Amino acid sequence: MKLPSSLDKYTKDSLRAIDAQRQAEFIAWGPVVFQVSRLMIKFGIFELMDNSAEGLTREEIVKATGLSDYAVKCMTEASLSIGTIIIDPETERFSLSKTGWFLLNDKATRANIDFNHDVNYEAWFRLEESFREGRPAGLEHFGPWPTVYEGLSSLPPQVQKSWFGFDHLYSDLSFPEALEVVFRQHRTKTLYDVGGNTGKWALQCVGFDKDVKVTILDLPQQIELMRANVAGKPGAGRISGHGINLLDKEAEFPTDIVPDAIWMSQFLDCFSMEEITGILKCAAKAMGPQTNLFIMETLWDRQRFETATFCLTMTSLYFTAVANGNSKMYNTSDLTSCIEAAGLKVEKIVDNLGRGHSILVCRKEN
Repeated sequence: MKLPSSLDKYTKDSLRAIDAQRQAEFIAWGPVVFQVSRLMIKFGIFELMDNSAEGLTREEIVKATGLSDYAVKCMTEASLSIGTIIIDPETERFSLSKTGWFLLNDKATRANIDFNHDVNYEAWFRLEESFREGRPAGLEHFGPWPTVYEGLSSLPPQVQKSWFGFDHLYSDLSFPEALEVVFRQHRTKTLYDVGGNTGKWALQCVGFDKDVKVTILDLPQQIELMRANVAGKPGAGRISGHGINLLDKEAEFPTDIVPDAIWMSQFLDCFSMEEITGILKCAAKAMGPQTNLFIMETLWDRQRFETATFCLTMTSLYFTAVANGNSKMYNTSDLTSCIEAAGLKVEKIVDNLGRGHSILVCRKEN
């Protein structure tokens, strides 16, 4: 695969030796770098600094937080080395660095911190086992389910909050533009929402178009959560559910209608390439010649900024250790190969929706 020009930075080693050594040690101490930075947020120390024009002394931080001088000294010294705070050499007052400001204020970064601490942190201790055995060994920290999706409704409340916070942050920002693609650029009155989760996209659809009818296809236990979530909300009467396990080779989409559109948002990255091909073959059987299949994904090779590519390739390891053990964040080439193997073709790709989503618009091959 030829890398897009946006990923040129991965084709050469540009660090000086001293900077490369620093980066290597940063990786070696990565777990404690993460936890100290998370606690600087949790204890309110970053926020105190952010709200102070002249910065804070260690004594002032101790008084404001109720933490011991020892705790504050350890965390501020570590944070200086990490690069999240700076110190005035004359007054010995601490202030936030640009990096610390992003950790505190950037919504995506905060969602990533919560997701990694609550969902992934202990599970990643078993990443090697997950790779060797092709299963989410880290999921056993939470329960006996084969994948996280069967156990999602049973996860501890804080873990659920962080999981959905991570999942929805990225998809929700793409919804307004995605609605334009699905309803303004194409005729859509009946839509299958595959992997519809809690029904957030379906509610957006029925709110956007007063005539559209949406059928959510998901695991039976997820359909129950969806029904509870949409109950009583505007347009809920035009949302129905169809329980289905798409990994069951005998599974079929509803056949009472030929839908105008099939929607899959942040869904196919939950499966291996072999499983994706099977799911798309199942979808193809329900499609007519005019049915549009919309696949919205954050493809790591189509990002405007390298930071997004970094986040996506790291997210692949959550799928390894926690979600299912065999899926990842895909690139364009991988996903296209699955689409074509299912007898479909990509008619166009719409990029740069929300925080780096792309929509692949697909049709049946003639």
